[in-house]
Amino acid sequence: MSAFIHPTAIVEKNVRIGDDTSIWDNAHIRRDTVIGNKCIVGEKSHISYDVKIGNLVKINAFVYICTAVTIEDGVMVSAGCIFTNDRYPRATNPDLKSLRGSGPDDHTLPTVVRAGATIGAGAIIGCNLTIGRFAMVGMGSVVTRSVPDFHLVIGNPARHVAYVCRCGEPMGKADDQEPTKVDHLTCTACTRTYHLENRNVVETGIDE
Repeated sequence: MSAFIHPTAIVEKNVRIGDDTSIWDNAHIRRDTVIGNKCIVGEKSHISYDVKIGNLVKINAFVYICTAVTIEDGVMVSAGCIFTNDRYPRATNPDLKSLRGSGPDDHTLPTVVRAGATIGAGAIIGCNLTIGRFAMVGMGSVVTRSVPDFHLVIGNPARHVAYVCRCGEPMGKADDQEPTKVDHLTCTACTRTYHLENRNVVETGIDE
């Protein structure tokens, strides 16, 4: 087994790419990045240095993933997504006489996308936050706060509108799922069941 790397892709030094992973045309993978097994990196996507990507990850076309981002197993990153790592970016030092360095510094903040999450097309992901397990970020959303496990968020800034199953189906509107009104959820598509504890979603009957 080995990776497929399109002839037009740029893969820099010390990049580790797992078996059965495909890197498509004009993608650029910066140095020291790690990409797991059976992943797809779509055309014209840019993955910066020291990024960590797990197994079975789909990264569509025109995605920008910056330094300090970690993506766990089974994540979907849809076309045109942008990650950020600096809340207060400047091109220059305060005296306007020299460019700020491009390497990580005290301003560089990490983001983690947990296993099974989906980030919709055109979403912008802020920094120093976590996208939870099997969470879903709607297309075009601007994420400025961490997203809990199994939550669906949409909008600018992204807000919680529903819970979402492992299979991807939403499970009711958030307004209908207050802890005082319901303590369990059942997916109508696949019948998986969940328990709500103060809006934290806990799976029931799941063997990891």
